[in-house]
Amino acid sequence: MRIIGRRLLLYVLTAWVAISVNFLLPHLMPGNPIQTLIGKLQGQVTPQEIEAIRLSFGGGIDKGLLSQYFTYIDQLFHGNLGVSITLSSPVSTILKASVPWTIGLIGVSTLLSFLIGTVSGALLGWTRGSRLDALIPTATFFQAIPYFFLATVMLLIFGSNLHWFPVLGAYSQNLHPGWTWPFVASAFRYAELPVVSIVLSSVAGWMLGMRNMMITVAAEDFVLMSVAMGLSKRKVIMTAARNAVLPSIANLSLAIGLVVSGALLVELVFNYPGVGDLLLNAVQNEDYPLIQGIFLVITLAVLAANLLADVVYLALDPRTRTETVA
Repeated sequence: MRIIGRRLLLYVLTAWVAISVNFLLPHLMPGNPIQTLIGKLQGQVTPQEIEAIRLSFGGGIDKGLLSQYFTYIDQLFHGNLGVSITLSSPVSTILKASVPWTIGLIGVSTLLSFLIGTVSGALLGWTRGSRLDALIPTATFFQAIPYFFLATVMLLIFGSNLHWFPVLGAYSQNLHPGWTWPFVASAFRYAELPVVSIVLSSVAGWMLGMRNMMITVAAEDFVLMSVAMGLSKRKVIMTAARNAVLPSIANLSLAIGLVVSGALLVELVFNYPGVGDLLLNAVQNEDYPLIQGIFLVITLAVLAANLLADVVYLALDPRTRTETVA
């Protein structure tokens, strides 16, 4: 527990730095950002929206920077991320409707690519030199293709031309969102092509990493001893794979950020109702409260996923716990 507490403290400090940077970014802009935003909107803003803009910058620039910072933190603790300038709605409400779609897409894609790459990499490493090695150049080819380009090609071929998958959106427009079987089935159906495009683009890294580690671990003494003791092939492979998977779990926290960036582009291609399209529109319209809210939520979600990966790594590798305590 003490080790997890140390890790948790580290991530809390990282989150504080991310929040501080998120606050400072608009203040690094030259001039008066509030008047710039109001001027570009040509006066078509209500007094409530103007006050929301001021709160998003920490209470307005008429106060000192430190006072603005504490106001910004206080608003965050109360769940107030400001009001979107372009959508005229609270940022928290907008994100509450969009973030679950992105988290679901990223979570499922990351989990599938990790599992498929790890399992196939373990088999490739144990049976190196076999015909299964043909999977390596194929997977590497897909990894070399940018996320958005592969998603666009798959959308045109399998969606628009062959009509194997539904295109554009996250569910059938004839259904009302809710926890009903028709809606859930439709959501899964519409997510198939985006998930497949992300998995194809990211599975090669897990496959190659696991294969190389499996080849190294297979030559270790404990694996040779397991074979000499007459253990079943399945148990020997599982023993070797448990040790070989540790670097992949350690790299999982680093890969999550890359998957997030790729998934946001895929959402734009498939018109998926996540934060990708939301972020693009916010940047184009210089909707700073919405931009700040999106970046903050994405950062905290990635940090939470990294913390989970660290906890899993500590649970699988007792040596890490011993070394850390020492």
